[in-house]
Amino acid sequence: MKLLKIIMAGTLALGIASTSLSADAVKGQKLFSKLLKGPCDMTGAKFAAKHTQDEWKEIKDSGKFEQEVIKICPNVKAGDLSQSVQENIIDFAIEFANDSGNVPAC
Repeated sequence: MKLLKIIMAGTLALGIASTSLSADAVKGQKLFSKLLKGPCDMTGAKFAAKHTQDEWKEIKDSGKFEQEVIKICPNVKAGDLSQSVQENIIDFAIEFANDSGNVPAC
């Protein structure tokens, strides 16, 4: 019984930790507003609408998100965004891509 409680507690802790470590669109929207809205001189909606969801996913899978941000926003330089920030912003871009039907509040 004690072992079962330890296993359950461990499983719960891992579930919470993995959820908070995963990238998400809401956090990405906040990070876009904070870090890229000015340098890109556009709203998050315009940024995300630069590609379809599939195109953003392809950019994410290829590991070329930073290069794409620099292409869209010339004021952003390589190394300006940490990997975790990029992961969240790409999830935001996928969520609000031009074919998603979603409109961000930034």
